[in-house]
Amino acid sequence: MRERVPNIRLRAWRDAKHWTRAEMAEAINRAGERLNESITCDVERIRRWEVGETQWPQPPYRRVLEEVTGERIDELGFIRPSRNDRLVVPERLAAEEPITPFGAEAELFDTMELARMAGLSEVGSGAVEAINEAVDLLSRAYPSVPAAQLKERTKRRLHSVMRMLGGRITLAQHRELLVSAGWLSVLLGCLHYDLGEREQAEAARQAAFNMGREAGHSEIMAWTREMASWFAMVENRYEEAALHAQAGQDMLTSPTSATVQLILKEAQALARVGDRYGADEALSRAARTLDQLPRPEHPEHHFVFDHAKWLMYAATCYGWLGDDDRAEEHALELIEVHARPDGTSKAPLRTANAYIDLGIIHARRGDLDGAIARGTAALQFERKSNADLLGRAAELGAVLQQRYRGERVTTEFHERYLAARKAIAGAE
Repeated sequence: MRERVPNIRLRAWRDAKHWTRAEMAEAINRAGERLNESITCDVERIRRWEVGETQWPQPPYRRVLEEVTGERIDELGFIRPSRNDRLVVPERLAAEEPITPFGAEAELFDTMELARMAGLSEVGSGAVEAINEAVDLLSRAYPSVPAAQLKERTKRRLHSVMRMLGGRITLAQHRELLVSAGWLSVLLGCLHYDLGEREQAEAARQAAFNMGREAGHSEIMAWTREMASWFAMVENRYEEAALHAQAGQDMLTSPTSATVQLILKEAQALARVGDRYGADEALSRAARTLDQLPRPEHPEHHFVFDHAKWLMYAATCYGWLGDDDRAEEHALELIEVHARPDGTSKAPLRTANAYIDLGIIHARRGDLDGAIARGTAALQFERKSNADLLGRAAELGAVLQQRYRGERVTTEFHERYLAARKAIAGAE
């Protein structure tokens, strides 16, 4: 059995056509009649294709899809069956209490041997490898660990790497440690910004760029442009956000996760200024680029892009463009993709963002109670010290104030939002 992967290529194609699932099903049925194919397509079949429940349609549907889209079936996000499909290993039971990336990093770095190696004037290869692993684990901890706690751990690891760079090391070790320091600086900049520390975030971003340039690491340099685009988006400088996103893409000669993230930052900026055609094109381009990348082993890694994350960007972009039905469809499926059987989320920040999107949609439709319920759900996630999420919560608050000023629940939601902001200041 394969792991379910959302088919964002097919969804992006439909979004660009501005078709509902019903309209796409109707087009497929008409094409089936023209081709004399015995098929019956409906909304549910389109849904199963898009959410990844059906990863390889039957031959008649493949032929009709190619006719309708003008694309080869392999270019529509479907996954050919293989004899070597990896079996999906069930998640461990909660009772086993699997170690988290944050806990694993602490165990790795706090061993006496690594601590000793980090303090030596001559650095061995074992210490460099352990630092690389620590960087990976800290990046995977970003979605779930409180920002203030992760920031302090990241700063300590960065200081250790800088000490090692001052020791007796080979040229190859120098570059490898410089790359690790660059990644840690990018992560640290994100955490500073999450905590409202704008100047420190910019300093970390510039340091990461310089390290990436010295190491000849274009992806680190591109991520620093992504950070600049992110900062500009949160601060409502949309044209500047688009320019940073485009400049970051130009730094990369082959597609990476940074490429996808930068294209989607461009899509967000275009959506914010009401450019529907440009936003659609960027969303489709991101889907095509992402389809060229290998499926990530650890999608929670902050610098790795996975298919489900595309849904989050699409939901928000369509919400900003005023296409509430399309935004709602993407947001609901994002929540479903990340839901655990016990009702918790495997990606709390993404789920919280989707709830904000849904809250805004309900508010615009006149459903105040539904808007408040979804906004409150977003602010109940433990990892809410995030500049994006609080900015989105403020966006929902503005819609509530505009449409439901004076309502008790509107005031209560504003108070919850202020409490979340104060929690960040108290965590610093």
